[in-house]
Amino acid sequence: MPVSYSSIVAEHTATRTAVGLFDISHMGRLHFTGADAETALERIVTRRIAGLATGQVVYSLVTSETGGILDDVLVYKLADEAAAPYFMVVVNAGNRDKIVAWFEKQLAAQKQSAPQLDVAMQDRTLEWGMIAVQGPRALELVRPFLSVDPSTLRYYHAAEARIGGPQGIVSRTGYTGEDGVELIVGASTLYALWETLLMQGRPLGAAAAGLGCRDTLRLEAAMPLYGHELSEQIDPFQAGLGFAVDLEKEFPGRDALVAAKADKSRPVRAGLVLEGKRVPREGFDILEGAAASDQKVVGHVTSGTFSPTLERPIAMAYVDRAVATPGRVLAIDIRGRAEPATVVKLPFYRRTERTSA
Repeated sequence: MPVSYSSIVAEHTATRTAVGLFDISHMGRLHFTGADAETALERIVTRRIAGLATGQVVYSLVTSETGGILDDVLVYKLADEAAAPYFMVVVNAGNRDKIVAWFEKQLAAQKQSAPQLDVAMQDRTLEWGMIAVQGPRALELVRPFLSVDPSTLRYYHAAEARIGGPQGIVSRTGYTGEDGVELIVGASTLYALWETLLMQGRPLGAAAAGLGCRDTLRLEAAMPLYGHELSEQIDPFQAGLGFAVDLEKEFPGRDALVAAKADKSRPVRAGLVLEGKRVPREGFDILEGAAASDQKVVGHVTSGTFSPTLERPIAMAYVDRAVATPGRVLAIDIRGRAEPATVVKLPFYRRTERTSA
């Protein structure tokens, strides 16, 4: 997946106004089968998955014993053509090896205490490809290729389906802030599907989209990125992801997160909007204080860009809780000059609110 196929702004705009096609085959795809797959996963991820309906998808986290975030994942409950249930966990590409090893460790520990546990994990990443089709005309583009009508799938739901003929998986999910689907197909059929979708989508305004606009889109939608807003040094409550943590169940790091939830001393994730054209970048200091002599560092930028949709610079950052109130005016040190930045409620962009943060 290149940074861009044409230009970041053109691909970003195509996704916001028509259709963007993203080859996200690099994402990891792990399959869990067996009568006890649900029980085993329930004890590893932070989100409650016991009792999920077939076809449901949930956003969850995988945490260390100390409560740090190892990865953010999507957990799918699906059924194959023979109606046998299974789970799929989609993980970030850069974390795949780490998360596979972590799951193997956790499953081994569970089987040691319960040898009869019936669960098996397979890393299916290299067997399958994955295309995200995102934008207001995404469903219109993919509908003729699917054996299910994608508009009948609720947001964060998925189904096994024929995709251009072969069997695959379609889910109403994405990482852009737009409506759309993610298609999982056999690796051998990926290229033909990509070329066909791109050709059929051109009259709709579709464009191939790269990593550059994937980042500007997700940042406008305030979706955290591992290695920036998420890491093993950050807990879910700092990141504003408490909704994805169920402290009533057992999982690695649960006890540490009980304490973390009550700890109000740690920085929290916030959004910042700047005027002008100067763009904040990862690691830049965030300052508080009107006069230069009084300014102190109260946080650091984790992701920054010039928003093509809002036409101004935006950033996500971790800042002291005391200054994280929307409307608070801070400053970002951009190469030696303090640029005013206003704290705003996240996300910067919703698809029903296209013109303002």
